[in-house]
Amino acid sequence: MKAVWLLILFWVLPVPALASTPGQIEVCANCPVTEVGDALKQARPFDTVVVRQGVYREYDLVIDKPLVLMGDAGAVIDGERKGEILRVVSDSVSVLGLSLRNVGKSYTADYAALRVVKSKYFHLEGLLMEQLFFGIYLEKSSHGVVCDNIISGDAEEEFNSGNGIQLWYCRDIQVSGNRVSRVRDGIYLEFSDRIRIANNISSDNVRYGLHFMFSNNDSYTDNIFEANGAGVAVMFSKEIEMKRNTFRRNWGTASFGLLLKEINDAVISQNRFEANTVGISIEGSNRIAYLGNTFQGNGWALKVRGACYTNTFSNNNFLHNSFDISYNSKVNDNLFEKNYWSTYSGYDLDRDGFGDVPHRPVKLFSYIVNRTPETIVLLRSLFMDLIDYSERVSPVFTPDNLMDPSPLMHPSS
Repeated sequence: MKAVWLLILFWVLPVPALASTPGQIEVCANCPVTEVGDALKQARPFDTVVVRQGVYREYDLVIDKPLVLMGDAGAVIDGERKGEILRVVSDSVSVLGLSLRNVGKSYTADYAALRVVKSKYFHLEGLLMEQLFFGIYLEKSSHGVVCDNIISGDAEEEFNSGNGIQLWYCRDIQVSGNRVSRVRDGIYLEFSDRIRIANNISSDNVRYGLHFMFSNNDSYTDNIFEANGAGVAVMFSKEIEMKRNTFRRNWGTASFGLLLKEINDAVISQNRFEANTVGISIEGSNRIAYLGNTFQGNGWALKVRGACYTNTFSNNNFLHNSFDISYNSKVNDNLFEKNYWSTYSGYDLDRDGFGDVPHRPVKLFSYIVNRTPETIVLLRSLFMDLIDYSERVSPVFTPDNLMDPSPLMHPSS
């Protein structure tokens, strides 16, 4: 009977412990915990810290245990330009929905809005980062997700700015759905393998929209790189897949949509290069398949600078570029076949969809402009048309075997 009365009292009387969700700590001006740093210290492993709307002026915060840190709409952590804002040094951490702003600047320490160090199974989503040096800095970490974040800096020069999303010695990470602008490099990879970069927009950055260094077995697909100092640079890497990206309006005296330097065994397919100074600049890159890409309205569609062997260019569309191909060597070991060239003037008598006359895409004028840039003022002059025609008939300065033997009569789909 006594046990029955105790049970009734348990259900009838208010119990304060039931008023709060187990494993959750709230941070707000009127809460028992008013600072994010205190909540992170008090939290137990796998707790959830919820930051309510408001501005919290804190920096050098550390997450050293598995937990979820999430913010309501309007929850802002302001570093007041004093240093790094948030550092993750534990596995199994999620940071969601917060705004991080006013990261400190230093020329001896790479301060970041959010740094992840030696962590696995992390998740960074829905973050807004402004007034930053580095945005998200991943260091020796793996098996993480960085998605749907907005990172906006105020960079004007390379020397005093950091990158939006940086990966250093990382593995098996997904970077998707982010918008990065006005930083040095939008996304930067160094010694980072098996990284998947998809559906990001990287624009108006000082140097590159995306930058690879010494990183292998990576892919980037369905991204937009627009109005950067240069679109994408892939250097000293191998086995990179580059598919269905848009490289647009990366324009300047030394700009390009895509730079390849010392790259081997890659696939570049179904990308669109539009209104760039150079669509793709290639140097020391071998065994690359260029398939189904469209080059439209660029200064140069392709600039092949040398030491490029056993590459294949097939089913690409070259549409109204000032120059389709620039080639600085008389030796050609690359295959061009079944591409569409808007400058092709041949015919198709058997109506099989392929031109009956091979197309030579390298103009002598392109060769001249490479050696003497000032001659660009003669572009589209009658004199240049005459010497281009003579070079096509009897090649002297351009490789005599650099031709498309079966050019498409209509653009490839």
